Amino acid sequence: MALLEVRELSVTFTQYDRGLRRKKVPVIRDLSLSVERGEIVAVVGASGSGKSLLAHAILGILPRNAAVEGYMEFDGQPLTASTIRKLRGRRIAFVPQSVQSLDPLMRVGRQVQQAVRAGDPAEEQRQAFARYGLAPQTAKRYPFQLSGGMARRVLVSIATVSGAELLIADEPTPGMDPLVVQETLRAFKSFAESGTAIVFITHDLEAALSIADKVAVFHAGSSLEVARAADFEGAGERLRHPYSRALWLALPQNGFVVPAGEPSDLPVAADGCLHASHCAMAAVECSKAAPKPRVLRDGMVRCYHAT
Repeated sequence: MALLEVRELSVTFTQYDRGLRRKKVPVIRDLSLSVERGEIVAVVGASGSGKSLLAHAILGILPRNAAVEGYMEFDGQPLTASTIRKLRGRRIAFVPQSVQSLDPLMRVGRQVQQAVRAGDPAEEQRQAFARYGLAPQTAKRYPFQLSGGMARRVLVSIATVSGAELLIADEPTPGMDPLVVQETLRAFKSFAESGTAIVFITHDLEAALSIADKVAVFHAGSSLEVARAADFEGAGERLRHPYSRALWLALPQNGFVVPAGEPSDLPVAADGCLHASHCAMAAVECSKAAPKPRVLRDGMVRCYHAT
């Protein structure tokens, strides 16, 4: 049984248009994801694809104008609002994207020590700071005295000393020195090997592939493919969705290859495939209805044409 199970998740925001007319804006649509104990699932995609919103939905920290549909469970237990409050910071740890999440009125060493659930808090904090390249005197500083990269390392320290069973890391490495990035990724791998489940949210596909077991490719609020990390090789022949293949081929080591063919000019209905207007393979059925997720070659894909 998966430690974290997300099925058919949809998130809609209520906004006000001209004349105070209310409108519904879907931002996540029919999204499913599962994570096993000891598994690292990387969630990749462009900015605005819904990666962070997935994390916020799991953690119950979406804004008040958000409506959530679908089903989520943790360790076989439905993730209700009250359950999430009990799990958050204990069995589920979060590395937020924004460094503003740190308490501006508390020294950062104390913030890390408060997250420790087992062992000596001061020693655990010292070891975490040493692991991520933070000098001992950093513990006495306040968040405003840190650089962006240092603040991110403090956030990673808070999450990793908690002993949580599930770690959700939302873009944890921007602004870090390359050596610190590698140390952070090694630490995530080590935690997974000891049984921690990790959701690694990133726009850096190369970093994701260095540690992930599976990769979920997001686009426009939906998961288009979930593939083994090993499927990202060569010219992407083992990948199932054209968007996943385009992301892989756009990496520098793959020559910034632009997909062959012209994007479709089909008018796409609101319920159509979210990738249809950018896909050279798009056909009439793609413009009318989004494909349902299906199992293909030990992975998941949403595409009528995947083989």
